[in-house]
Order: sequence, then C-alpha cells, then structure tokens
Amino acid sequence: MGGGELPGLLVNEIGGIHGILHGHVALLKKHFYLITMKEFLENRKHMAKKVQAIYLWWHKPIIDQELLQSLPNLKVIANSGVGMDHLDLKLVASFGVKMANAPYAVSSSTADTGMALLLASARRLVEGYHVAISPGMEYCEADLLGVEVTGATLGIIGMGSIGYKIALRAKAFEMNILYHNRTRRKEQEEQAVGATYCKKIDTLLQQADFVMVVVSLTPQTHKLIGKREMELMKPTATLINISRGAVVDQEALVTALQTGVIRAAALDVTYPEPLPRLPSLAYFSETMPEPHQVQEASLQQTGGDLSEAAHHRLWRRGLCKSAMNTNRMQPRCWVC
Repeated sequence: MGGGELPGLLVNEIGGIHGILHGHVALLKKHFYLITMKEFLENRKHMAKKVQAIYLWWHKPIIDQELLQSLPNLKVIANSGVGMDHLDLKLVASFGVKMANAPYAVSSSTADTGMALLLASARRLVEGYHVAISPGMEYCEADLLGVEVTGATLGIIGMGSIGYKIALRAKAFEMNILYHNRTRRKEQEEQAVGATYCKKIDTLLQQADFVMVVVSLTPQTHKLIGKREMELMKPTATLINISRGAVVDQEALVTALQTGVIRAAALDVTYPEPLPRLPSLAYFSETMPEPHQVQEASLQQTGGDLSEAAHHRLWRRGLCKSAMNTNRMQPRCWVC
C-alpha cells in the first residue's frame, strides 16, 4: 500500500469476523491510506505518525489509553453505527480527538427488527414452526394462535429517529400508539402516526400491550426497565428490547417471566452478548439465540450506508478531500 498524500485510516482488519467488508475498501481507499491493526503492530514506529483517523467496525479496534497515546496525529474516530456506549468518550476527548457516528444509517433496519420481534412474539411463530416440523404432528392447539396485534396498544420508549419509524410501521397495523420521550414531538408529527405522548413512563407501562424500548444506553438509562417498571405492566404484556441489553434489568426480567408478571419478552440485545448458557434468559426452553439482528442487518443491507455516513463525518472533520417456551403456562422469551 502506498501512502501518498492520503491520511492514514486505522482499521481492525479487512474481511474476517471483525474486519470491514471487502465492499467498503474501494470507497475508503479513495480518501485514505488503509492501515490494518496487524500492519500497525508490526511497524508501530513508522505507522503511528501516519494514522489520522480510526474506523470502528464491530467495536474494533479497541480504543484504550495505550492506543491513543501511540497515535500523535490522530484527529477523529468514526464509529460505524449509532451507539457509542462501548467507548470511553471522556478519555477520547482528553486526547483532543473528535468522535463521529452514523446516527441514521440503521434506523430503518432497526425499526424493521423491532416490528419483526413484535409480530413473531405475538403470533408465536417460532413455536409454531417447531410444532409444524415435529414428528407426528397432527394438529395445532388454538392457544398457539397468540394474541392480536391489530387494535393493540404499543408503547414506545424513546421516540427518536428509530422510535418514529416504528410508529410509522405500527400505524399500518392499526395499533394504538403511546410514546415516552425526553422531549415531546411536534403536534403534526404525532398526528401523522396517531401517537399519544405520555409525560410519565408509568402511564405508558400501565396501558401498553407491547412495550418497545428504543433508547441509547447512558448512565440515566442503565436498567431503565427494572422490577418496578415490569410490575406496572399488564400481565398480558410483551417487553421488546432493541436498544442495549443493559437498559433492561435482566435478573428482574427472568423473575418477571418466571412468575407471570408479564406475558413474554422479545430481545434483539442482551447483556452480555451472547448470553451464558446458565440459568438466565437463555435457560428458558425453546429459546432462540441468534446474532444481534440489527448488527447483522447493518453488515448485509446497510454496510455501504454506514461507510458513506462515516466518510461524511470524516469529511466534515477535514480529513477527506473529496426464546419462547411451548408450554402455555410458562413464560416465553425470544432472544434474537
């Protein structure tokens, strides 16, 4: 790789499990001299001065004090996604380094995932699939039909870009929509999706048939949904988490499912990921552990958008020149 006049961009690797996609390389090479972590570590003295930016993919490379201290010309770190809770932002800022993310690149795919989890948990699709392929299956119990979505009340906690896209999708299913947010949406935006603002989160929890959590993980939202909040929910309600695993108190969720405090849970995120195979959320029989679906969608569907968005942020910084249980008496939890 010849450097030329292009600023150096440090990436974890190209391809592989934690590497940027091969399809992103051509775009990035138009504006940067790509340096992998392997190349950097093999020739740290020479490469350190070249690196002016870092592109994070799947939270890699790890940003710590040792790495930051070794990069005297680092100006910006671009995160290929929305959430930055995996980063020590104060540490990054202390080195005079700017942060950039791609806040809208995965909004639609995240909203799609949220609605997919809502529909699948309501209609018990995974359980139905296992029944359908089981040996000797002759009929399906009526209980497996699940619960109605049309006319049900959806409570959205966090009405940002993703939350609003979920409301748009829920409107098409003729759902009643409640939302709780730090700031209220404009009246015309509420009317467009038929959403009602709940100033207090408790009001939403008490009324919703489906509660979908769509907030960023911050010190204020850590374990936002805990024992008290779940006890406010209807015993027939389903909790859907597409934000971050630590936003929900998972021990409280296990207890709530075991004791029938709520009907079910559908989770795109957990803490940790993946869940340990011990008595926990993954312990419920017929649990469906899969990769973080929104991250997977980011890779397969919107990877190009993420690269474009991260590149745009870098340009602005001046670096670019141009689980469910089939027994109806037991709780159901989906872990996707």
